[in-house]
Amino acid sequence: MAKTLIAYFSHAGQNYSHGSIRDLPVGNTEVVAKKIHAMIDSDLFYIDTVQKYPDDHMKKIEMAKKEYNENARPELNARVENMDEYDTVIVAFPNWWTTMPMALFTFLESYDFCGKTICPLITHGGSGFSNSLSDIRRLCPDARITEGLAINGDDVQDCDRVVEKWLKKIGLR
Repeated sequence: MAKTLIAYFSHAGQNYSHGSIRDLPVGNTEVVAKKIHAMIDSDLFYIDTVQKYPDDHMKKIEMAKKEYNENARPELNARVENMDEYDTVIVAFPNWWTTMPMALFTFLESYDFCGKTICPLITHGGSGFSNSLSDIRRLCPDARITEGLAINGDDVQDCDRVVEKWLKKIGLR
């Protein structure tokens, strides 16, 4: 039987939202990942880094920029032990420095996605997918990549209809 995994990276704390820096108790991507989990039969996996990102927005941006410039691969706290059981992986993340957070590079390089379907979902502050789709294709050349869904972080609380439409379009609902 086909199994779906929602692997997501999200950051709570200070985020740019509605035109200013606000403190978010739950990161935007986590909000959407949990909405999807409630809509479809799936498992959740939080992509968590060993070294934590600062809650302070400007310090987080500096750290993300440094990782990007160094092409870093942050160490992750856990692995999906049964990845071979999943044929579909929704990969959800925010846009950081024109692509995925570098932790996503670590995650995608840690598994063999040959023959799997990857469904990209991004939360962003106005820049959409930027380079992340091409980066996913480059990192996972033997995977099937579906059409992605880009959700502005300001819209995550009210994105249910958009998410349902996307899930139908990619065959998960």
